[in-house]
Amino acid sequence: MSVQQTVLVLGANGRFGRVARQAFADAGWHVLAQARGPLRGAGDPRIRHLAFDADRPAAIAREARGAAVVVNALNPPYTRWEQEALALNEAALAVARELGATLMLPGNVYNYGAAMPPTVTEATPEAPTTRKGQIRCAMEARMRAGCERSLVVRAGDFFGGPAGGSWLDLVIAKDLRRGRLTYPGPLDRPHAWAYLPDLARCLVLVAQRRAELPAHAQVLHPGYTLTGEQLLAAITEAARALGVLGNATRVRVRTLPWAAVRVAGLVHPMMREIGRMRYLWQVPHAIDGQGLQRIVGHVASTPLPEAMRDALAALLAGSPR
Repeated sequence: MSVQQTVLVLGANGRFGRVARQAFADAGWHVLAQARGPLRGAGDPRIRHLAFDADRPAAIAREARGAAVVVNALNPPYTRWEQEALALNEAALAVARELGATLMLPGNVYNYGAAMPPTVTEATPEAPTTRKGQIRCAMEARMRAGCERSLVVRAGDFFGGPAGGSWLDLVIAKDLRRGRLTYPGPLDRPHAWAYLPDLARCLVLVAQRRAELPAHAQVLHPGYTLTGEQLLAAITEAARALGVLGNATRVRVRTLPWAAVRVAGLVHPMMREIGRMRYLWQVPHAIDGQGLQRIVGHVASTPLPEAMRDALAALLAGSPR
């Protein structure tokens, strides 16, 4: 019989932290969940809450003795990355070093910048063109330099899981109840997406094979590659299945008014940050998953209609009627 492994999820109350802690528990791991406040969605006896602030890595490490993997799901608000992201990354590094554990991070495509190729592979060089991209590159460089083993599982834009904070929630489907969708770019450009529960399960699979990988590795999670038209069609289909659109025969689609976003960004921090990432919707990109298949074999993903229904149900449950 295999020995039960232990994982420590930092930021276990966050959007990714919640799905990660559940995915590891469902896979038979003993889960330690760090969160400063009460654990949201608590009740699973396989998950033990560590009620510490992230700025106390020594205390967290003492309580997490035996953890073989640390998942860094610490994520500051989108408007606070420049002030907080690197410090949170250092806290995760300190915990992983103290435990002698593998540090894992859910990565994104910000590292590649506006010149990223149509298909991103493990060999695609980093060339960030935004401050957020530079921060991501710095975080991963510190992981390679600051702990014995590290793993980045890179994916496209997140959706699904607990509602709040994604492009789908904040922009694209924000006005779905009013029969309107807003797309940030040309409708014919491929864009990489990752359903968070699938990404979390991918982290578990890679964690289970970590001994077979280099000391510092990245793995690409392909997720879904969807044009704007395909994404909006999937949202519309899911909305009809959930009964959101009523008797409406069609959904109105508008383009995000980038000029207005730029103006609003002069006084509104979130609009400023959204404006800085416009290139993601102009540059077509997909993520190559062949490396992941070589490591763990075939990885089944949630069918898009099911994933979108779940994502919209969570979003609509938290939005005013």
